[in-house]
Amino acid sequence: MQGYLGSYATLGLVLAAGVLVFVGAFAANRLLRPAHPAEPAGKRVSYESGVDPVGGDWAQAQIRYYVYAYLYVLFAVEAVFLFPWAVVFDRPGFGLLTVAEMAIFVAVLALGILYAWRKKILTWT
Repeated sequence: MQGYLGSYATLGLVLAAGVLVFVGAFAANRLLRPAHPAEPAGKRVSYESGVDPVGGDWAQAQIRYYVYAYLYVLFAVEAVFLFPWAVVFDRPGFGLLTVAEMAIFVAVLALGILYAWRKKILTWT
């Protein structure tokens, strides 16, 4: 297919094929599954780590754990971006502009850390 509308026709064919695969998968699932699966008494009971559930199914988690996880992700992302920069920093063509860009990046992250420190998020109480 050539020309301006050829690329749209190709896109339409790919989308139609995707829809057919999607509909075919759901149709096959509906045809091949059992109509009324046998349900033993414990089939719908939660199972985790080989231990039978005891008590209720509601548990409360402290928000501070999520804050620490978020801060870890923040530091990990910073390290992921700093390492390649440090590797290519001394190569020709990476001059003052590269240092300024990385300084802005580190400053933004430092502002986030400073904000967390001032809000006393980094204290374990």
